Amino acid sequence: MARTDTKLIRSRLEAEKKRLNEELSQLTSSVKPVEERREGSPFGKREEEATETLELEKRLALENRIRGLLDEVERALKKLDEGTYGLCDMCGQLIDPARLEALPQANLCLSCRAKLKNAKAKPLAG
Repeated sequence: MARTDTKLIRSRLEAEKKRLNEELSQLTSSVKPVEERREGSPFGKREEEATETLELEKRLALENRIRGLLDEVERALKKLDEGTYGLCDMCGQLIDPARLEALPQANLCLSCRAKLKNAKAKPLAG
């Protein structure tokens, strides 16, 4: 991989890392304390609590997704530092450059990605 390619990839990954950190920060800072949210009418508290629970679950799921993406970006940056960027974490083969162009933080080739996805999708026997 050419030196300029590495610089470009690093800058794309750093920009994505910054974006994800900002998104995560915005998400966590927008949460109001429970007492502040409940200053309204005393009627319909159960519905209000159910809505709050659903919103919390959605926010936590989004937070987890962002943290997962952030981990992938940081892993790719580490691989750049180690000189292993572009190699599949499972089989060690080169990841298709088109895949890396579309998803610079990719750490699996398409074949291993498909195997992993299929393994997760299979129901447990028993």
